[in-house]
Amino acid sequence: MPKQIHLAAHFPGVNNTTVWSDPESGSQIEFDSFVRLAQTAERAKFDFFFLAEGLRLREQNGLIYDLDVVGRPDTFTVLAALAAVTERLGLTGTINSTFNEPYEVARQFASLDHLSAGRAGWNVVTSWDAFTGENFRRGGFLRQEDRYERAERFLRTAWELFDSWQGDEIVADQASGAFLRRPGAGAFAHRDSHFDIAGQFNVPRSPQGRPVILQAGDSDAGREFAAATADAIFSRHSTLQAGQDFYADVKGRLARYGRAPDQLLVLPAATFVLGDTDAAAQERADVVRHQQVSGRTALRFLEQVWNRDLSGYDPEGPLPDVDPLVGENTVVRGRASVRMFGDPLQTARQWRELAETKKLSIRDLVIQVSGRQTFIGSPATVAAAIDELVQRDASDGFILVPHLVPGGLDEFADTVVPLLQERGVFRTEYDGVTLRDHLGLAHPV
Repeated sequence: MPKQIHLAAHFPGVNNTTVWSDPESGSQIEFDSFVRLAQTAERAKFDFFFLAEGLRLREQNGLIYDLDVVGRPDTFTVLAALAAVTERLGLTGTINSTFNEPYEVARQFASLDHLSAGRAGWNVVTSWDAFTGENFRRGGFLRQEDRYERAERFLRTAWELFDSWQGDEIVADQASGAFLRRPGAGAFAHRDSHFDIAGQFNVPRSPQGRPVILQAGDSDAGREFAAATADAIFSRHSTLQAGQDFYADVKGRLARYGRAPDQLLVLPAATFVLGDTDAAAQERADVVRHQQVSGRTALRFLEQVWNRDLSGYDPEGPLPDVDPLVGENTVVRGRASVRMFGDPLQTARQWRELAETKKLSIRDLVIQVSGRQTFIGSPATVAAAIDELVQRDASDGFILVPHLVPGGLDEFADTVVPLLQERGVFRTEYDGVTLRDHLGLAHPV
């Protein structure tokens, strides 16, 4: 019996994959864009819609990234609105555990789970930079070693709030003799080094009891946090060997927490470009990559390694002949979500060799080293590639990130999903109602 594939749709508002310049690119703010992507995902029987959240636009050297100039509507507001225009699709969002409080977040997720009849999911993330903290009263930031400690305490505190409602109680009214339903609300009290709260949770137990918990950390601490607490973990490892290594590592940590391998799903983020033929898809993918990496974007990327202002360089010219500055990264300084490199001098040498061998400009090099689409090919090729990765335990499915909104998922839904259904590895109808049902997860007692 083949494994069943899990698929989710990521609304690409908080990343640099979106192609703003494409004539088919629509608004990232208007509600119709969210509705179309979510309803396409539901039509294709996806598990859930995912909305990432960034609490501040990314900047570098005081300038906002040119591929990141988009507003970010509040996650709960959008998901609650989508609950009214969808019926089965899971609704998941990123909510930060560093700059929020457990009572407020628990109350919002319990409310969303009620409004959606049990379709809420929470991607628990942390923030490490003081830059984001400037948006909040207390400011500051947590040291890396403290981030996951707070996140775990935050999550477990929220669970206490969710679980404080034990179910309604039927009691007899002494005056009328009638039987009445009395809410089974319970008091809570939680005190530790991060939180000191006590009171009464005011939202009844929701259909799922607790929202589905997702987590995205790739560090050792992040993997351990997911093994201890998450129902699904996002991954950036979408190739066969890297995916299998990550899959085995994370699943292998579950036993120490009394959990079985099927209690944590591994879901890498994945981009895709389709075409009538594999060759046509590759040509289209090359165009998309050049749209995604502008000249300014290429220079900003290179500055993260060179640790110096490179705005005077021509992105269509050769790499800088000066070496990176070694030491504190004064270009970034925690002001952007960036990929960090262990040895900038070695990285620069490798990139110069690559650029010289292939005659690459700065922009061409960045396009080559900063990633590519995960799946490129005809619908049949992409369906086969997705199925192979899941059946060979490199993942349990994928979080698909289209490069266009709102229509970027349409082609996948209309061409690839039917092929997966023909293979018998993806549902043709929803079997359950809640997000936990879609993911094959038990409801918490």
